Amino acid sequence: MNFYSVRDLRTTPKAIWGNLALDGEVVITNNGKPTALLVNLEDYDFETTVKAVRQAKAMIAFNSMRSRASENGFMTDDEIEAEIAAARKGE
Repeated sequence: MNFYSVRDLRTTPKAIWGNLALDGEVVITNNGKPTALLVNLEDYDFETTVKAVRQAKAMIAFNSMRSRASENGFMTDDEIEAEIAAARKGE
């Protein structure tokens, strides 16, 4: 997988598009951190690919929430009921 900066995207787009066609994926970085993933859709259905990416992002978020909940401790059934009651009262 090739990494390119945002600046490279502006200054050498031909090289990036060429590598995208060859490798299928290119990572764009901003200040040295991965910011975007370009995926070659030439052989894939656009809607199916977008759906798969959204599902993957949702799974990552879900796993992150589970991990944080595990670290912070889970709520008891009584605590959950109290939260629901407070929300219904507008507290």
